[in-house]
Amino acid sequence: MIELKDVSYTYPHTVQEALHRLSLVLDTGRCIMVTGPSGAGKTTLCLAACGILSHEYGGKKAGLVTINGRNVADYAGLSDIAKNIGIVFDDPEAQMIFTTVEEEILSALEYRGLLPEEIEKRLASIMEVTYLSALKDRSPHTLSGGQKQRVALAATLAPGNDILILDEPTSELDEYATRRIVEILSNLKLQGKTLLIVEHKYANFREIIDTLVVMEHGAISAIGAPDEVLKDERIKRIVIPDFTGIKTGVFPSAPAPAAGTAPVPAISVRDLSYSYDGVPALHDISIGISAGEFVAIVGENGSGKTTLVKQFNRLLTPTAGDVVVNGKNTRNCTIAELARDVGLVFQNPDHMFFADTVKDEIAFGLENLGIENKDGIIDAALEEAGLLHTKTLYPRWLSRGERQRLAIACVVAMQPAIIVLDEPTTGLDGDEARLVMEILKKLKAKGHTIVVITHNRDIAQYCADRIITMEEGRVVPDTSG
Repeated sequence: MIELKDVSYTYPHTVQEALHRLSLVLDTGRCIMVTGPSGAGKTTLCLAACGILSHEYGGKKAGLVTINGRNVADYAGLSDIAKNIGIVFDDPEAQMIFTTVEEEILSALEYRGLLPEEIEKRLASIMEVTYLSALKDRSPHTLSGGQKQRVALAATLAPGNDILILDEPTSELDEYATRRIVEILSNLKLQGKTLLIVEHKYANFREIIDTLVVMEHGAISAIGAPDEVLKDERIKRIVIPDFTGIKTGVFPSAPAPAAGTAPVPAISVRDLSYSYDGVPALHDISIGISAGEFVAIVGENGSGKTTLVKQFNRLLTPTAGDVVVNGKNTRNCTIAELARDVGLVFQNPDHMFFADTVKDEIAFGLENLGIENKDGIIDAALEEAGLLHTKTLYPRWLSRGERQRLAIACVVAMQPAIIVLDEPTTGLDGDEARLVMEILKKLKAKGHTIVVITHNRDIAQYCADRIITMEEGRVVPDTSG
């Protein structure tokens, strides 16, 4: 059991409270799902509930947190608390320190002091339920985002703690893998485990949720049985994304080609194959994407989606075959040269940021390309993303949704004809996710070619002109969106 009573917290060097007089009880054997806008305090709640704020963070603290009736401050340290609680953070890679997947999970088992035969048995079981058996000898840092997430979850499940705190445990997982994780957590709950889950995929978790908590501005704005909470239409829009109406009837279309004119290819992929250190990742792919199209690329984790789009700006170079972007064979171009044609927004926007202000973050790309009138372009890009008020702020002070929009603004400012986005709605609530897709539809209306990697079938169905599906490094017949 975990109880938070009148908990407030302010991070060092800030004045805005991340948590404000928050009270919450997580009873034994129950499942609480916490959701809400980025920046609402969900991750800070997790850090408070597992004792990390108390033992590892400075800042201003108030209120009381107890685990199994004991004040978290009275525990000897995090290793002592870890005997009761397992936690999966929203950045799975930050939890990985070993050279193979098997070693990551073994380290968690050996820490518990189990007998060798019990370790072997539990290792095999955890590997099986998290679909990691075939990856056991791989380095975690060479895996896809979704595969890394499964490794972090497996290492957390391995010790068998009675309380589990999971911060976005399925954010990078496809629908099939998400359902499997929900099934695992459902079985753990039946075994009497206590679950605190921060998530945006409400529909997937509905059957195991006892209490739904919606946070805004560091406080709980709604709490109770899910059906009761969702009677409030405003709250419902936060919890459940709604992309209907985006594809048609909301934004004007880009100018159509003249009659009798064939669509201009923005990207042409011809007989493309790619291998990582001899391990095949893409097999003989041939596709074309026309200028002005909005294309969604879907498929399971590890199917090759990110590997494919990294060929478009030569972050990766084909092992065989060719990729032609706006008439340029990528083999004959540098990454810098292709930046004028293709902008890539990474799955984790934080991987793109290093400057001290939002303005400087956007200015960096413009300076590299020698683009003039920087101030005007920066203001226009921030206005488009709804971020003009953040121009002088430190990028990492922004909420998750704002950082995602900043990453888009950084790319848009460089004025590439093609914009590629890897899972642009990961970690966003319903309203934020819809806002991002509306921004992309406006860019399409201006003539940009948009390519989105997504696990969200609603985005593919309601936003894209066309859906390309990948399986095991191959493209299966694609369809109109």
